[in-house]
Amino acid sequence: MSDLSQFPITKRWPAENPDAIQLYSYPTPNGVKISIALEEMGLAYEPHLVTLSDSDVKSDEFLSLNPNNKIPAIIDPNGPDGKPIGLFESGAILIYLAEKTGKLMPEGPAKYEVLKWLMFQMGGLGPMLGQLGYFYKFAGAEIEDPRPRERYIGEAKRLLAVLDKQMEGRDWIAGDYSIADIAIVPWLRALDFYGAKEVLEFDKHTNIQAWLNRFLERPAVQTGLRSPNTN
Repeated sequence: MSDLSQFPITKRWPAENPDAIQLYSYPTPNGVKISIALEEMGLAYEPHLVTLSDSDVKSDEFLSLNPNNKIPAIIDPNGPDGKPIGLFESGAILIYLAEKTGKLMPEGPAKYEVLKWLMFQMGGLGPMLGQLGYFYKFAGAEIEDPRPRERYIGEAKRLLAVLDKQMEGRDWIAGDYSIADIAIVPWLRALDFYGAKEVLEFDKHTNIQAWLNRFLERPAVQTGLRSPNTN
């Protein structure tokens, strides 16, 4: 049995099965990337619900694994050298899991097609849609100055147009189904939660609508979207 006692986070969120990957997460777009990937790759994992409250993500135990106080984070008891490894940042975790299993990221030149769209999500789509949510639905919606809201609506529209063009005649964004799809599509799904589909004219983007539906039909996706369970 693996010994994870070197990780203080396990004091607050104890591992029932320390031989499985420990996932510390919440079902946000970034959080479900990892649970979906773990399901798709068939890896044994134990999900721990870490809420977005300061009492969780800014606790000493969580900060010991991710000093940036953001979900998701993982501990893999069987790291590259056979020793436990802790990781944070969803994009880094996706790459790690793909390299660990040899799944959902091809070898050779095709690998970089996957990585560039993964970075598109990490550096552009995720941050911009996250800000859109803040200024359109959450506290930022109360700001009278319309410029922040208009800025992120405009940028979200631009990014959706990039994706819709890329998805013309494709089932998946980088060839075969990959971690790039797992990174991007949960953010498209979040537009429902933000109530922003109409203002973004989402219905115009038939290619990404079909992509979203195709993604949601996958059994591993449906399971991953419910992990960790918030009930």
